[in-house]
Amino acid sequence: MKIGNSEWGDFPIIMAPMEDITDSPFRSICKSFGADVLVTEFISAEGLIRDAWKSRIKMTFEESERPIGIQIFGSSIDSMRKAAETAERVNPDFIDLNFGCPVRKIVMKGGGAALLQDIPKMVRMTAEVVKSTRFPVTVKTRLGWDEEHKEIVSIAEQLQDAGIQAIAIHGRTRSQLYGGQADWSLIGEVKNNTRMKIPVFGNGDVDSGVKAEEMKNRFGVDGILIGRAAVGYPWIFHAVKTWLEHHEITVPPSMNERVEVLREHIRRSIPYKGERSTLFELRKMYSGYFRGTPDFKKHRMKLVTASDFAEIDRLLEALKATLDQFV
Repeated sequence: MKIGNSEWGDFPIIMAPMEDITDSPFRSICKSFGADVLVTEFISAEGLIRDAWKSRIKMTFEESERPIGIQIFGSSIDSMRKAAETAERVNPDFIDLNFGCPVRKIVMKGGGAALLQDIPKMVRMTAEVVKSTRFPVTVKTRLGWDEEHKEIVSIAEQLQDAGIQAIAIHGRTRSQLYGGQADWSLIGEVKNNTRMKIPVFGNGDVDSGVKAEEMKNRFGVDGILIGRAAVGYPWIFHAVKTWLEHHEITVPPSMNERVEVLREHIRRSIPYKGERSTLFELRKMYSGYFRGTPDFKKHRMKLVTASDFAEIDRLLEALKATLDQFV
């Protein structure tokens, strides 16, 4: 499969963009474990236009991360168009439009999933961005606003007509947030709609190779996105691809490997965003890095309350010594 000038593979396993998770240091690690396509954290269109530091840093990526897309969100058509033009400066492989973020502070400002309440505006915005950039444009969205407005089949057709080259669909409505079970049946309807000619990717609750294969076979999607299952657990990409390619279940990472990959994450992250931000954002990663570790709660509490990285390093050494027989 090729999007623009970049090769995505026959059935790409895509790292779903997540705020304060999928920054360049963690994306690079996930790439090393087999993620085929990466997408930045979502970036405010207004922030890009104002050249805000936080927006600029989110556009940072290594050449080894390709193919990579810059994901932007906003409520103003003009701002989204200008933001896409600004994103061109870093030469991404594609521009991704976020029409799916359900977070209240984003929706209240008219961005993300808020566009699901105004489909004509979403389509106009998409068409304007497509016209403004030389890069392929893709979209990530949801089934609809709520249970009564699951309009994704029609939405996907209209976005395709507006010029996008691929669509990723999360199998929940905005009103569901991240609760309940993802419904892939409508994703399948989009994929099997004879009018659809672009790749259709599915997202939601894929946490194993077996689940990925089931979604591929049942609904015919062209690839999948993995989000929450990858938080602090980059090994998920290797596990999924190993199952899809060889029908083999991978051995869980050893305690030593978990500690060393986490240390690599820290090493990459400090120059990227500073010690304070790294210390804070890693707190949501520890449970993933040590997923399945017996009695990990007491160790996690020590890690999240550590005041500096010297202390974290000592805790990791102690953790490795205590649990080195775990796997």
